[in-house]
Order: sequence, then structure tokens, then C-alpha cells
Amino acid sequence: MQARQCYTFAMKFHRPRSLNGLILVGFGFVALPLLIAVLGALFNLDRVAEQSERLVITGVSAAENNRRLEEELSSLERVARQYQVLQNPDSLQLMAQDLESLQSQLDDMAPLLEQANATGLAASIGAGARSIIAELSDTSLNQDQLTTTIARFAPLRQSVTRLTGITTALVDAELGNLQETARKAQQFSAWQVAALIPGTIILVSIFTLLVARPIRQIDAAIGQLGESGFSKPIKIKGPTDLERLGRQLEWLRLRLLELAQEKNKFLRHMSHELKTPLANIREGTELLLDGSVGDLKGPQREVTDILRMNGLKLQQLIENLLSFSAWQAKSEVLTLSDFPLRAQVISVAKSQRLALKAANIQLKLEVDDIIVKADQDKIRTVLDNLLSNAIKFTPSSGLITIRASRTPSSFLLELGDSGPGIPDDESPRIFEAFFQGRREQGGQVDGTGIGLSVVLECIQAHDGSVELIDTNEFPGAHFRIHIPQERAAEQQKLAANG
Repeated sequence: MQARQCYTFAMKFHRPRSLNGLILVGFGFVALPLLIAVLGALFNLDRVAEQSERLVITGVSAAENNRRLEEELSSLERVARQYQVLQNPDSLQLMAQDLESLQSQLDDMAPLLEQANATGLAASIGAGARSIIAELSDTSLNQDQLTTTIARFAPLRQSVTRLTGITTALVDAELGNLQETARKAQQFSAWQVAALIPGTIILVSIFTLLVARPIRQIDAAIGQLGESGFSKPIKIKGPTDLERLGRQLEWLRLRLLELAQEKNKFLRHMSHELKTPLANIREGTELLLDGSVGDLKGPQREVTDILRMNGLKLQQLIENLLSFSAWQAKSEVLTLSDFPLRAQVISVAKSQRLALKAANIQLKLEVDDIIVKADQDKIRTVLDNLLSNAIKFTPSSGLITIRASRTPSSFLLELGDSGPGIPDDESPRIFEAFFQGRREQGGQVDGTGIGLSVVLECIQAHDGSVELIDTNEFPGAHFRIHIPQERAAEQQKLAANG
């Protein structure tokens, strides 16, 4: 246990405290096996080179010594034969000199002969040569005796040939040893490379993981902040400088969360503050239209209708702000019930009849008479926002189509218009809160850019989906909504972002 604690402490103590330190340590660990492999290869190469040099020296020396030995013996035999013919005393002196040269050559070959275990053979050659010269030095020998003595050079030449063969065999053995050494060095290098490659890959993978993991955490944290995900704390584990960056991102998250809460608080307060005077304006407008304060003439009624229509638009904007604030605060709750979808669509269409009439837009309803289970108020908000959005961008004398049908596991809502459509570069952002495209909107009251965001929140709260599709059926925008119907009657869901 104590050893394990010491090991853990050592690992913590020696752990690099910065990204640069971690990279340097990783480089060192990866380079160390490579360095060891290079040193091992250099050592083996040096050993092979040294052995090769020794072999070359031995081979050249053996060949040269064998050649000189044969020459010395041949010279000695030649002088002896001359002495046999001429009986010249000077030849005896020359034979003595050649014998001395032969013995000197054998002495020079002593290390090589000792290595080849041929010292006995070399000694016999020297002794044989001395014996022949000693007999030839006897002046009392006749021709037959001289011939017999000189004939002893033949076995001496055979001994020299045997000695040459022994030294040649020694060189061949040294060559074989060199080849074996080179083969072993090559095999060792191959095993070293075979072990080095997976080891290096493992080390690179480990240090890549150590570096990449905190970077992936930082990337995920930045993506989380970019998607307005402020609820999940940011914690980065890794080198000190990356952990410091993680703490800065956490401070940024808390700051953004605080600003988002302040924004939602402001939206709620402003929306509630606007609802009261707007309700009074709408009530007064309805009294004027009902004739409660007297009959209105044509132009007066037209102005009152405009006031009423824009009052409804303002009410829808305020309700969208309240819904958006509730989604952001995660306090919106679904209230599921069974209701006829067609009646809901007709009700929304009636509430927008003045806007449709003012813009001279035709509304086409292709809604099946079906009963759906959903939050009726949220579905009305969805229809109201999609329809009012279509009215804004549909030109005069245009057409808006609403469809609804039932599938085996869901119900389908579609809305298409004959407007200019949504540019391709804007379509990925249309469901973002407060995003407004470049298309010029109609009407006296500009939108806030949260209508489609509220639509998305309402549909996602039902576990459904809403998408902008391109079927070439409608010239303008074409929205399609799927809402599943496999829910328990008593189920209520907290609609949160995700």
C-alpha cells in the first residue's frame, strides 16, 4: 500500500504542469526508444565494421605470407639444385641466407599460425629445411646422396601447401563469423524495429490522448456556450494552463448565464407591463367596433379595424415573448388533452382574417377532421405564429395552404405559401431566437424574430419535429411538423431545452 501511494505521489509530482511541458515530455518518451534503437544499431555496425577490418587484414596478411613462404622455399630449392650441379661453395652461403629468410618468414607468420593452430606444422617446415641444408653442407656427399637430399624438398612443398590451406581455412572461418555477426545484428535490428513500432504507437497514442482530451473538453465547452447551454458547469482536467483556460470558460458561462437570466427577467417584466395597456386598447377597440359608443362611419371603421388588427399582432408578439421567456426559464409545462385539430385551425384562421383580408391573401385549408392529443394552447401558438409569419412574407393576391392529416403514430401539419421563400444561407438559422432575415416584412408592426423559435420549442416539447422542406410544391416557404401520438393520457412533460 505504501509503495502504491509513493508511486501515485511520484506520478502526480512528475506530471507536467503545462501543455508545453506535456508535449516536451511526450516527445522525450517517444524519442527515447528511437535513440536507444539508433545507439544499438551504431554499436552493432561498429562491431561488424571492426570485425570486417580485422578479417581484411588477416586475409591480406595470410595471402602475402603464404606467397612469400612459397617463394622462399622455391628459392632455397633452386639454389640447392644449382649447388648439386656446380658444387660451388658460394651456393652454400646463398642457401644459408635463404634458410634464414625462410625462418624469418615463419617467425612473421607466428601470430597467424598460432591462431590457426598450425605452429607445429610451421616448426616441422623450418626443421625440415634446416635438416636439408645441413646435409647439403656435407662436402663428402656424392651425386646420388645429393639427389636424395634434394628430393626431400617435395614433401616440404606439400607441407607449405597444407599450411597455406590451413591459413585460408582460417580466413574462411573468420568470414563465416563475420557473416553470422552481420546476420545477428540484422535480426536484432529487425526485432528492435518490430518492438519499437508498436511501442512508439502506444506512447504517441497515450500522449495524444493526454493532450487531446482537455482540448476536446474545451471544444465541447465552447460549443456548449455557442448553443446557449449555460446550465452545465465547465470543468477541464489536464495541464495547468488548459485548466486555467477551463476556469476562464466557466467564469464566462456564469456571466452569460447571469445575462441570460437578466434578459429573461426583463422580457417577462416588459411583457407583463405591456399586456395591461394593450388589453385596454383592445377593449376600447372592440367597444368602438360593437357600436357601444355610437355608430362608426366607413373610414372610422376602417381605422378601427387597423387598430384592432395591429393590437392582435402586438398581443401575439407579447405572448411569444412570454412563451420564449418561459422556455428559457424551463418553467413551461405541457397540458395534454384531446381536441379536434380542424376546429383549432379554423379558429386561428378566423383570428387572422383581418390580416388576410388587408393583404388580399387567400387561405386554403386541407385539414382532416381528426382528434389529436397535445397541448391545445401550444398548438394554437404554433399555428398562429406560422400563419402570421406566412402573411408577412406572402405578396398581395398570394395563397397560403394549411394541411393536416393523421399517420399511424403521429399527426402531420404542413403550411406553405407563395412568398419569395427563405434564402439557402438563412435557412439553417431561421429557428434561432431573435434571428430576422433580409427579406422585407409587411405590416405596420415588425416581428421580434422569436416566432419560429417559439414554434420549435413548442414542437420539441411534444417530442415532435419541425423542418423547412423544399418540395417545389409551393413557391415560398414550406414547413412540415410531426407530433407523435403515443403518449399516456395523464402524461405531462416539463418542456426544457433538450
